[in-house]
Amino acid sequence: MADVIKKATREAYGASLAELGAVNEKVIVLDADLAEATKTGMFKKAFPERFFDTGIAESNMMGIAGGLATTGYTVFASSFAMFAAGRAFEQVRNTIGYPGLNVKIGATHAGISVGEDGASHQCCEDIALMRTIPGMTIVNPADDVEARAAVFAAAENYGPFYLRFGRLATPRIYDENYKFELGKGVQLKEGTDVTIIATGLMVNEALIAAENLEKEGISAAVVNIHTIKPIDKDIIIKAAKETGCIVTSEEHSVIGGLGSAVSEVVTETCPVPVVKHGVYDEFGQSGPAVELLKVYGLDAEHIAEKAKEAIALKK
Repeated sequence: MADVIKKATREAYGASLAELGAVNEKVIVLDADLAEATKTGMFKKAFPERFFDTGIAESNMMGIAGGLATTGYTVFASSFAMFAAGRAFEQVRNTIGYPGLNVKIGATHAGISVGEDGASHQCCEDIALMRTIPGMTIVNPADDVEARAAVFAAAENYGPFYLRFGRLATPRIYDENYKFELGKGVQLKEGTDVTIIATGLMVNEALIAAENLEKEGISAAVVNIHTIKPIDKDIIIKAAKETGCIVTSEEHSVIGGLGSAVSEVVTETCPVPVVKHGVYDEFGQSGPAVELLKVYGLDAEHIAEKAKEAIALKK
């Protein structure tokens, strides 16, 4: 059996920017004194004349990004999710979102898996914040292959994007033949009893959970929702009709994220039980990333438990 390839999506982000810069001279990258951590340093090394470090001033960086975008550039503005979505929210909303500028926010170190940096840096609210901004496209890739595809898709499509990347190395799910479609979910496994809809690093855990449920005689479908806004309503409705209940799984608060987006679709179109799995209205803490994911129940075992809860709620 081949070894499982593991790579952090932030690594793929940096490499993809450098690759993109070689074929698109209109790409400019900004960072807020975190180029080594966000991996935008790869672009800086290749194209120093198109890279700008704005210092620890994320709000100002978003204003600069917006200004550059008005002159015809495709701008990637990068920082940790906590600062890109949290500290700079007003500037993202008013300077980028409101005029609909061509700025791509590369937000790394999202979720609990930031690890030792602790609660102040573990952003589990960013998707909720970005979902409220009209016209903002949100992509949360499941692995490095999808992360690369997301970067190129963002560059090819005009308008504001929020790209969410992780610090922790995660298993590769897709191969080089994977066809990424912006706004389209991916059916990874068919099932009849319950559908697990996951995003980001929870997609791999959802696949493991489905395998374990099969051993108990439970047939679980698995869907990867990489584009949380605009969300693929068709694949959600299909899941609701075919399995009669849904579990959502995300490394994000259960308030305002993937679970909320899926619930909105289901309640309006095809009401079935939806059980949310994620971070339950609490802050993170400092510790090794893998251990923290288990502490907060962000693993296959807890997804399987939620799947059984969802099945029990079916009429």
